[in-house]
Amino acid sequence: MATINPHTGKRQLYGRRIGRPLKENQAERLDEGMARFGLTLEDLDASEDLSRLFDHDPQEVWLEIGFGGGEHLAYQAAQNPAVGLIGAEFFANGVSAACGHLLRANLDNARVLHGDGRELLDRLPDNSLTRAFILHPDPWPKKRHHERRIVNTDVLDALARVMRSGAELRLATDHASYKPWMLQKLLDHPAFVWTANSKRDWQERPSDWPQTRYEAKALREGRVPMVIKAKRL
Repeated sequence: MATINPHTGKRQLYGRRIGRPLKENQAERLDEGMARFGLTLEDLDASEDLSRLFDHDPQEVWLEIGFGGGEHLAYQAAQNPAVGLIGAEFFANGVSAACGHLLRANLDNARVLHGDGRELLDRLPDNSLTRAFILHPDPWPKKRHHERRIVNTDVLDALARVMRSGAELRLATDHASYKPWMLQKLLDHPAFVWTANSKRDWQERPSDWPQTRYEAKALREGRVPMVIKAKRL
């Protein structure tokens, strides 16, 4: 994740870009996938229509920030062929895994940025997205690190700029201290409204929201995820 360094005025990145060294097949998958689905910041121009990034002239464009291993990104791309999906992930191992999912399913309606999702947000046109996802982000559990959490006012401001009125924002976490943080940041933001009407709305995923590896791990370890659906006003 990144924050603004008060001394330089530039984003300061936290977290690892790569975990264990990529195996040969992982590196090959990453190279092949990025050649086909890869996106760079230089490809983005805030004055241009995002549909130009895709071959199929998508009816809508959705964004996932921090897609982990890419299971959710690939699922949404497969289930919504008329939509263009853009995913951003800083972790090379996750990008390689996502490329594998997209290649195996032959999904050409997804584009992948190997980098920081906040920098991608800076490059997106106003009112260009109809859905955005931030699912099970790094909780940065220590209190002194809470400012590093991606669900914060600055990111919500950026999302509010690039999301159309009526667009949907989906958030999820299984971390005990991140749940109230995430919800409060959302409730405090004037551009979004939480759409929950009952406990089931934050305790159960909708049918079009597949389980991720992070949720599965949380459930195995006894942590109950919270899911949030919000609307851009």
